[in-house]
Amino acid sequence: MSIVSRADISTLAATEKAAGKTIVFTNGCFDILHAGHVRYLTGARQLGDCLIVGLNSDKSVRSLKGPTRPVNSQDDRAEVLAGLRAVDYVVIFHEKTAENIINEIKPDIYAKGGDYCVKDLPESRVVEANGGRIVLLPEVVGRSSSRIIKKISDQTS
Repeated sequence: MSIVSRADISTLAATEKAAGKTIVFTNGCFDILHAGHVRYLTGARQLGDCLIVGLNSDKSVRSLKGPTRPVNSQDDRAEVLAGLRAVDYVVIFHEKTAENIINEIKPDIYAKGGDYCVKDLPESRVVEANGGRIVLLPEVVGRSSSRIIKKISDQTS
């Protein structure tokens, strides 16, 4: 529905919570949106009433994925995510992890893909400290931005 600033997301989340809504938060690079992302975000949205997606900025994607990423700019990635029915708010963050933004939003549920393990998530401590819970959603095997990039690269070589 809407792309919001980092400065505004805490207030929006608090307003949604005050209205009795369950806040779900997830985050990622979402560089080349594919069916796996759509299924994942739809599943995350089904966990609550309001889905906030934290989007890694271009700088943080480069630090996580390397100098050739992202393929799509943060503004383009945010616009595509905001256009999905499952997504209520998109907020861009610049850190490598979502710990700070989770501490600001204080979601009821933190959703991550099944390729993660709760004990390995750097965000788990701050989620639990704020009274939230972590839900791991099933991984959509064989779907990834990296795989798409490799396939394109192989076809153009």
